[in-house]
Amino acid sequence: MITTFTGQLVENRIFIHDILESQALFGDGYYGKPLGISKPKNSEFDAPLVLDLIEGYYLNNKGRLKIFRNSDTNVESKEILKICKKQYVNFEVKYVVFENLRDKGYIVTPGIKFGCDFAVYIHGPGIDHAPFLVKVLKQNDNITSVDIVLAGRLATTVKKQFILAIVNQSDRSIKFVGFDWWRA
Repeated sequence: MITTFTGQLVENRIFIHDILESQALFGDGYYGKPLGISKPKNSEFDAPLVLDLIEGYYLNNKGRLKIFRNSDTNVESKEILKICKKQYVNFEVKYVVFENLRDKGYIVTPGIKFGCDFAVYIHGPGIDHAPFLVKVLKQNDNITSVDIVLAGRLATTVKKQFILAIVNQSDRSIKFVGFDWWRA
């Protein structure tokens, strides 16, 4: 049986106010972050959970999250999508990659502090470090060799693999290209 959680949309974040729901959702896939706790080690916290829009949209699409603005105003999936498109550049393409990785069991978090779209964990934050940094591109996007070198150097510095996720928008297929750096 799928558990459905309830979250409140406040500007560009979704808050799970019920502490037991917050703990359950975080414990079932490391969704969101407990408010005021930077690196939780487990789901034993006493704080509301804060979800990024992309996580909330994903959970809503999977039937796991009902979103409201205030106690009686449901927010439909179409409205959340509209908000996401305003918040994220190329949201639809990034969402295809986010959904693909999440559906495969990876833990996907924003990668902004690494200069990429996503940091991807195998087990979860606090358990392991994210081994992958993912940059999302549309199939016909251009990327320079300098962009690849910059991303690769950063990824190597923080001991992660740099991956390009190239999305074909017509069929939503993704090609993942990983870069390993080594010395000659």
